[in-house]
Amino acid sequence: MGVWGLIEIAAFAALLIGLTPVVGRYVVAVFTGEGNFLRPALGWLERGSYWLAGIDPKEEMTWGQYTKALLLFNLLGIVVLLALQMGQHFLPLNPQGLPAVGFAVALNTAVSFVTNTNWQVYAGETTMSHGTQMVGLTAQNFLSGATGAGAALVLARGISLKTAVKIGNFWVDLVRGVVYLFLPLSLVMALFLVWQGVPQTLKGSVEITTLEGRQERIPLGPVASQVAIKQLGTNGGGFFNANSAHPFENPTPITNFVELLAITLLPAGFVYAYGLMIGSKRHGWLLFWVIFALWLAGLVVSITAESMGDPFLESATFWEGKESRIGAAGSLAWATSTTATANGSVNAMLSSLSPLAGGVALFNIMLGELLFGGIGVGLSSLLMFVLVTVFLSGLMVGRTPEYRGKKIEKREVQWATLAILGPALLILLGSSISTLIPEGLKGLSSPPPHGLTELLYAFSSTVSNNGSAFSGLKADSNYYAYILSGCMLLGRLTILLPTLAIGGALARKRAVPPSSGTFSTETPLFAILLLCSILIIGALTFFPALSLGPIVEQLLMMKRPL
Repeated sequence: MGVWGLIEIAAFAALLIGLTPVVGRYVVAVFTGEGNFLRPALGWLERGSYWLAGIDPKEEMTWGQYTKALLLFNLLGIVVLLALQMGQHFLPLNPQGLPAVGFAVALNTAVSFVTNTNWQVYAGETTMSHGTQMVGLTAQNFLSGATGAGAALVLARGISLKTAVKIGNFWVDLVRGVVYLFLPLSLVMALFLVWQGVPQTLKGSVEITTLEGRQERIPLGPVASQVAIKQLGTNGGGFFNANSAHPFENPTPITNFVELLAITLLPAGFVYAYGLMIGSKRHGWLLFWVIFALWLAGLVVSITAESMGDPFLESATFWEGKESRIGAAGSLAWATSTTATANGSVNAMLSSLSPLAGGVALFNIMLGELLFGGIGVGLSSLLMFVLVTVFLSGLMVGRTPEYRGKKIEKREVQWATLAILGPALLILLGSSISTLIPEGLKGLSSPPPHGLTELLYAFSSTVSNNGSAFSGLKADSNYYAYILSGCMLLGRLTILLPTLAIGGALARKRAVPPSSGTFSTETPLFAILLLCSILIIGALTFFPALSLGPIVEQLLMMKRPL
């Protein structure tokens, strides 16, 4: 990797660090309603949404009511999106005359987009009509991101409030997230992408004559609007099958850089916003630096592994599966970031990365995507580890564990344990079952250990609601459509439900004033303990599986004779 590649990565990291507090302060302004400079311009849209839905924005909810509203809203989203796909053949905005989507694929897609996973077992340009893409998929990109943000807000309020039963209003959080956060940012980014050459049209396709004199059909559509929110909302679903490697989604190095920044900026801003909401900016920065260090370590490992090349091919780097206009630096920074968040979009073939670089992407997802993570959900995953670290630290010093003045007791630890170990169980159990039955083995296109990595990646990506894929697994069968749909649903619930339950439980607790024996969560010592908790739990849970997949593949590659 050349000097310009390192400069690109350094510029990205500098901008991310510099813009994080700016975004964090705006996130707080949006969801508290204070200091939101867009309210004079967009307040009518917020008020109109409440009036149209018959919502009283001043009426707050208990965590149980909040959870019920969230689950019912998402269930309705699945039903509507399923019906939209299966009825697109007689609905408008279908210039290519695409047929109805089959039930298995339609169900998988509906669950995928509502859970913010955006796992795709279809080619968008040849399967989904413009109406389905705009009304169904793009709309859920807005709504699923706002849903995840609401869950994190409940937890932050539970920690910051003093003996409260009500923890906000789901509908208010949803509307404010869409109106003031995602909508204006997406509009600006979509206009930027159109300027850079990304299509935004209702035309179906155009016929062109190639240099060889052959006729080809080039699919078009409302691409820029979907790409903007898919990156900002950590969604990742591509308008085209090639996703962000397609020149119509990501045409230039400039769009690649801006889209990469869009993937990580809001998740990082939510971590800083959390610090402001609980009254400890220092704690917010501490959490940011912990996940930034893990992200940077993964990127360094990926760059090192890619630079070693393949002895058999006598290659200085792995160029297969990478776009020349993007380069190795842009591809590796994207692969590390899209798996450190819940974005899942790809600008290079992950299956073509060196085994260790692909292993880093897999490990990022296996950790629950707490390295920035999804909008709100990544913060929630990180806070589960924070609560476990606080609990273990309290046991070591012989005191009742406290976090920001709230006692961490049996119930909170049980919920946090479910959020951490539940997804791990789903990943390992789903992968194990698929290696034991013929329907699962039929989907493998590569022999072990690479085939095992493909399988582990598919279940990790769906359970952790990432959506990216190694692309070697043939996941369009009914077996994988149904089992991965279940993984996406259960994976989403195992983080949302504990987050809401812990937020509600902590909100009811009286804050205890700090004393001389209080273990501070704003020191480098706590950052080290948190980092160790993340790595130890991740290593103990997944190291055997990783050893049989990417690690042994890397060792076999390096031992291969010339």
